[in-house]
Amino acid sequence: VQLQASGGGLVQPGGSLRLSCAGASGRSFSNYSMAWFRQVPGKDRDFVAVISRKGGNTNYKDSVKGRFTISRDTAKNTIYLQMTNLKPEDTAVYYCAAKWYNNDVSTSLPSGYSYWGQGTLVTVSS
Repeated sequence: VQLQASGGGLVQPGGSLRLSCAGASGRSFSNYSMAWFRQVPGKDRDFVAVISRKGGNTNYKDSVKGRFTISRDTAKNTIYLQMTNLKPEDTAVYYCAAKWYNNDVSTSLPSGYSYWGQGTLVTVSS
């Protein structure tokens, strides 16, 4: 497994969670853009957020702007997704993914990503 996602769980509406995604030991992702996607049963995997390889640029799905923050710690080979003010519609399995930095495929398309984590379930419910 090249990427290991963790941090999911059950949270009440309005609550917060922080997801982590660690690269495998000996496998650097410093030359990769890193992203989070999410998926609910019966639907396609949906883009959530992306961060550039050096961390200077980020982009978000409109519905999570202002609530989610993606970040990366290159020294720890780890990315994070801080999620606040969670809503029931944020319930999904969240996947982290890595895309080679000069891959021209849009960052919002799953097809551009070479490596995927195993997914971590986030459930927002009272």
